Amino acid sequence: MSNNSKASERIKSLLDENSFVEIGGLMTARATDFNLEPKDTPADGVVTGYGLIDEKLVYVYSQDAAVLGGSVGEMHAKKICALYDFALKVGAPVIGLIDCAGLRLQEGTDALQAFGAIYKKQALCSGVIPQISVLFGNCGGGLAVIPTLTDFTFMAEDAKLFVNAPNTLDGNYEDKNDTASAKFQSTECGTVDFVSAQSDLFDQIRKLVVMLPDNNEANDTYEECTDDLNRGCIEYDDAVQMLEQIADDNVYVEVKADYAKDITCGLMKLNGTTVGAVANREDKMSPYGCVKAADFVNFCDAFEIPLLTLTNVSGFEATVDAEKKMAKAAAKLTYAFANASVPKVNVITKKAFGNAVNVMNSKALGCDMTFAWEGSAMGMMDANLAAKAMYAGQGEDVIREQAAEYDKLQNSITSAARRGYVDTVINAVDTRKYVIGAFEMLYTKREELPAKKHGTV
Repeated sequence: MSNNSKASERIKSLLDENSFVEIGGLMTARATDFNLEPKDTPADGVVTGYGLIDEKLVYVYSQDAAVLGGSVGEMHAKKICALYDFALKVGAPVIGLIDCAGLRLQEGTDALQAFGAIYKKQALCSGVIPQISVLFGNCGGGLAVIPTLTDFTFMAEDAKLFVNAPNTLDGNYEDKNDTASAKFQSTECGTVDFVSAQSDLFDQIRKLVVMLPDNNEANDTYEECTDDLNRGCIEYDDAVQMLEQIADDNVYVEVKADYAKDITCGLMKLNGTTVGAVANREDKMSPYGCVKAADFVNFCDAFEIPLLTLTNVSGFEATVDAEKKMAKAAAKLTYAFANASVPKVNVITKKAFGNAVNVMNSKALGCDMTFAWEGSAMGMMDANLAAKAMYAGQGEDVIREQAAEYDKLQNSITSAARRGYVDTVINAVDTRKYVIGAFEMLYTKREELPAKKHGTV
């Protein structure tokens, strides 16, 4: 394949200079049906090989839309599967640069089986090596399963992702609702983690890759920290801004930022080590936010990435639409935190009311260290609501008096600390210092969970 092809140029833009080594460059299609000739499919429409990102080994495949639309056939898939075999043996991430017309019609059932072979490799590698997909052009039909089997998905603003094209959906057409667009897939579906112009994608991918371990057994995310470990934090109401304050050099890489905005999830460095973060951005938790967070917690646990949560919540979203999914979604997040055996640290920043507190990495679910800001509150519910329920029909003075008493006895963070639900009450400005200290203390944590094949939640 020409080194000037768009597929090759994308690889060069992604990797460290002169680090790419191609594998299988001479492979072509074996099929000759429907006038398909081997000479018409150089490299069978996909460039595969390995290289470096910030000196970290990665395996990369890049589809070439100039060769039969980048369609997937038998040999095309064989090259991708071989790349996964290399990555699994060595223990290094796989990055797929996707620009594809889908299944190669000329190869029929061979192409269909080829899709299945790629799916199997991805499934076997899930939780073992990080997988990243990057969508530059079309990703439709059966190919749409590939990015959803990876851990993180990047999408160019003008790319398309769909199982069924917008015009094939009953009552819909592209101009009415472009369900294949990056905007729809990132904001409505939550399928895509990052959306930007093609020229910006490569820097974003590199920024993420340096945060990730090479595999599930490699403790290799550490880099020298030059930031002040005792640096004070400015107190922000917004969780994203707060996480940026806590992170080394204020770098927080948020995933799925446009989806389920009641919760933020992302990666940061703390004293040079990668930590996953989950935090409430809104007063109520949505089912979509719970599932988004659960998936992220499962990823972090699979790759031994410690977890930090910032809790500021008073309950679950109360709408008819939310009620359809809320219990199951909350259960998924509950299970994810309870099942995670990595070091877990929680910071209650403002308020922690109701059962949503349990779901957000509580002591009851196995959180190792829980901090709370001075002046924060933790309890069953807002004191005024509790007093009105317990003293219904009594005067305003009684309600006010009992609310104050309830606040003192049940909702104060001091009360929670006395019961052991909070380990230390801290000043917000010291959050970074305390969190880093906790993770350092937990560095050698070992926790054995009950023996089982896998959970079912």
